[in-house]
Amino acid sequence: MNQISLTKAEARKIILHAAGLAKRAQFGKGREAVYKLIDHLGYVQLDTNYVVERAHHHAIYARVPDYKPEWLEELQHDGRVFEYFTCDAGYMPMHDYRFSLPIKESFAKRYHMEQPEINLMNQVLDRVGRDGPLGVKDFDNDRQVASSGWWDWRPSKVALERLYMTGQLMVTRKKDFHKLYDLPRNIIPVDTDSNKPTPEEFARHVIRRCLQSMGIAYAKEMAWRARYVKDNLVKKEMEKMVAEKELLQVAIEGLKGPLYMLPAYKSKKITLAGDAFILSPFDSVNVFRHRLKDFFDFDYQIECFVPAPKRKYGYFSLPVLIGDTFVARMDAKADRKQNELLIHNLHFESVKLTKDMIENFVDALKAFAKFNQCHEIVIKKSNNKAYLKAIKDGLI
Repeated sequence: MNQISLTKAEARKIILHAAGLAKRAQFGKGREAVYKLIDHLGYVQLDTNYVVERAHHHAIYARVPDYKPEWLEELQHDGRVFEYFTCDAGYMPMHDYRFSLPIKESFAKRYHMEQPEINLMNQVLDRVGRDGPLGVKDFDNDRQVASSGWWDWRPSKVALERLYMTGQLMVTRKKDFHKLYDLPRNIIPVDTDSNKPTPEEFARHVIRRCLQSMGIAYAKEMAWRARYVKDNLVKKEMEKMVAEKELLQVAIEGLKGPLYMLPAYKSKKITLAGDAFILSPFDSVNVFRHRLKDFFDFDYQIECFVPAPKRKYGYFSLPVLIGDTFVARMDAKADRKQNELLIHNLHFESVKLTKDMIENFVDALKAFAKFNQCHEIVIKKSNNKAYLKAIKDGLI
């Protein structure tokens, strides 16, 4: 069988290198590094939460230290990346556009609409074609009854989103992060391959993309990326790719497989720089809780979705990674009016931090505050007084 055995330490190196977290600036610096990163990961998850800088900007900044948020907008304007919904909303390289088509087709099959809904969608589509990029606020409030909650969208908003999900419209973003809906022909470069892949091509694309960005993955994680395409062939194609030696099966002590890896990592020499990374809860390395437990012995959950009385660490707790170890989690908020990065709770894991690790963490904190346009760092509480003192001394 085409299988290799790895220790968890070896697996962590592969996972972090694939995630772009082996060292700071693994993909270089500047706008081009942002494109290289998105092209490598294949997908950077987008999130609207603005407690600290939004998740997509945060994830890119963690890997491209001189990152400026406008670079993402520029890459989209240049037709090099686009926004769409695969397993979640996110940014992808434009040359992967054709692999979004099976997902759009799948959403189109899901929607069962009556004629009035179809008529409204056609009216919305016609207006965008006439007037150019439009946002929800550009349409009259066509709600028949008062809103009953956050997700109670008015009909024109529903129509815009359905047109987006089915691929008849695409989106860009305004400065306030609100969507602008436009026709695909105005966004997709003319030389972009728009041929729908076969089910086999789509499945293999998902597998390669997952393993390139995750390093080592379970079958269920790869299937997750294709979950909106009914009867996808991901698991069948995995078996074929193993037989063809395009994939390796990986055995890791203490973990129940099967696990998979690209052959390129079999002989790759990886060194972790020991840099400190303050990560978004929606960072690609944090998406699956079971992975953090299995490979890093880190039990993590973002608690903004947990009722306040049940939170252990705080509303928006950011994982802190140094080398191959998650050393802390910090419940942070950027107070933009006061220009302060507020850390409500800095909780350290049961790991020993060296002087160098604390210094790296301090440097990461300073840089993270600056990235969030904050001049001061205020730490309100911590479970480790010695580490807290060392960090506060380093911030002076």
